Amino acid sequence: MTKKIPLLFLFILSFQFNTAQEVFKTMFYNVLNYPLEQGSISRLQDLDVILNDFQPDLFMICELNNEQGANDILNILINMNSSFSRATFVPNTSDNTIGDQNDLQNMLYYDSSKFILQSQHEVTTLYRDFNHYVLKLNTLNQNLNPIILNVFICHLKASDGYDNEQLRLSMVNDFVSYLNNNLADNSYIILGGDLNIYRNSEPAFEELLNTTNDNDITFVDPANRVGSWHNNPNYLDVFTQSTRTQTGLGGATGGFDDRFDFILTSENMLTNPDIFYVSNSYQVYGNNNNPNCWNSEINSDDCSGSVFSAAIRESLYYMSDHLPVTAKFQTNETTLHNTDIVLEDDMISFLNGNIVSSTLQLKVNNNTNNISELHIFNSLGQKIANISIDNTDIITIDTFFLSSGLYYITTNTFSIKPLKFIKK
Repeated sequence: MTKKIPLLFLFILSFQFNTAQEVFKTMFYNVLNYPLEQGSISRLQDLDVILNDFQPDLFMICELNNEQGANDILNILINMNSSFSRATFVPNTSDNTIGDQNDLQNMLYYDSSKFILQSQHEVTTLYRDFNHYVLKLNTLNQNLNPIILNVFICHLKASDGYDNEQLRLSMVNDFVSYLNNNLADNSYIILGGDLNIYRNSEPAFEELLNTTNDNDITFVDPANRVGSWHNNPNYLDVFTQSTRTQTGLGGATGGFDDRFDFILTSENMLTNPDIFYVSNSYQVYGNNNNPNCWNSEINSDDCSGSVFSAAIRESLYYMSDHLPVTAKFQTNETTLHNTDIVLEDDMISFLNGNIVSSTLQLKVNNNTNNISELHIFNSLGQKIANISIDNTDIITIDTFFLSSGLYYITTNTFSIKPLKFIKK
């Protein structure tokens, strides 16, 4: 049976443009020696509350102890969203002569319907690894315009003082050397980490944000809150530690007075349309920016506010001595949002070739998935037509309404790799 698509139908559909915009929610969290720290028996349940409330697409952590802990956290995320996966667990490979750091690892969790993990690497320093995860956005246009996102997770040497500042600088220098030798200067990079930096004048922080040295890649603070933040209430809105003054729960107990946790980005992610930081989306999760919270416990009334409830702050209090840092990123490409499909290359094929002037003919070879509709997208990822298949074997599409250029066809379930055709 042959089906001809009415011209008026396609003409109307050609005006139903849907601009492709996908927002990704990211979170970095120091999970405080998970799962070996047993100061609170409810930590996993508390993390469940936090993750289900924020619903991240990328979840970056440090202070993970072992692979069992990695799987515990993955199970929370899978129960929230079955598409979640994690990177391979890799113990710290850096020299431990300064102190045994082999029980403190980093890990990346990601929504595999939106991201494809292509590779991972360890950047060795004198103290702890920087972990490098190479992700590709799972977009409709990924073959012609692959968007690669490089995610790094780190945990720099702790404590104030000149010697510790120099150790942090040494770690950052190793990281910068890795970037210069392995990544193009236009790479998209997110750095999530517990930097343990007390002020912006520290040499390690200056090295990351320095535009005057030989670094190929310069980082920016999306929060735009660069300054001397240690014990300075003027920076309370970006404080991340400590959630506690009470002892016995592990970690630091100094109260809310420091900004140690960051999400930094390469400078190009402020403006590039492929993937970019959403303005004003940087937020310390659990921080109500209440001036009474300075040096207080995060679950106290001093830290109350309209954004984060008492229940959320209670879970944060018992989970870790740090607060998570969050930021949103956006792409103008269309994401596929499906990991369960089987891509059938030959289910739909061209009858008269993929270069057309007025008429495009397609043959449905094997509709085992009972596909009911085709979608046409332009090269910007905008959907411009929906075409009903019904029970037809051959579909003829009048392409008068299309401008000259490149187009893609896929199904409503994205069960085939997008077919490309060119309108002359």
